[in-house]
Amino acid sequence: MSTVTTLTQVAANGDGWGHMAGWGGGWMWLWGTLMMLSWVAIIAAAVWYLGRSREDRRPSRAREILEERYASGELSTEEYRERLEHIR
Repeated sequence: MSTVTTLTQVAANGDGWGHMAGWGGGWMWLWGTLMMLSWVAIIAAAVWYLGRSREDRRPSRAREILEERYASGELSTEEYRERLEHIR
């Protein structure tokens, strides 16, 4: 008796060599897809969050210019505060 014949007989008898041995049947594609989409969403959220938090720590270029002009005396305190409100 050959190996192919033996495996065919085992599969035909239902001795655990069937598709996934009864676990999940035809729905496994759905769970695999959902798991993959979950990981993609988690990684995308982490990248978005890290990019956003890095951006928040850095002052804008307009604010830097405003601070430079205030420090050099080109703007009064009132002008500085007014323009700073417009930037925000």
